[in-house]
Amino acid sequence: MEGQSTTRVVLLACGSFNPITNMHLRMFELARDHLEDTVIHFHVSTKDLIQLFSILLNDSNPDKFIHQSDLLWKYRKNIHIVREWVTNDMSATHVRRALRRGQSVRYLLPDSVIHYIKEHNLYSAESEQKNADVVLAPLQRYTGDSSS
Repeated sequence: MEGQSTTRVVLLACGSFNPITNMHLRMFELARDHLEDTVIHFHVSTKDLIQLFSILLNDSNPDKFIHQSDLLWKYRKNIHIVREWVTNDMSATHVRRALRRGQSVRYLLPDSVIHYIKEHNLYSAESEQKNADVVLAPLQRYTGDSSS
């Protein structure tokens, strides 16, 4: 690719991905399709991305947050919101609930994820209770909790 310039892209996919669902994977497909048709550049610091991630997790209305955030407003012409055209209200929260209740999640998660969950006994009522107060290590520096 000699002589071609490289465009750096920040892909911000919000959600817990806990567990990763087919709709999470679908977001990356949508982003890929969008990038094939668009050139995007958006430069922000890691700190700003963490703040942005926190903002977007609080609501599903990105237009509203772009309007309310000075940082996002500054880069609004470089922000491309890619919306899913196949409606689906599935969420990892719904999947975890089904798993706690012993219900099937087939076709909601990749088979390899279902296998991993079963192999490690994840998302059962017992495992969820055991980990209810655990702060994940990457988040500890932002919450001030280092006891875990």
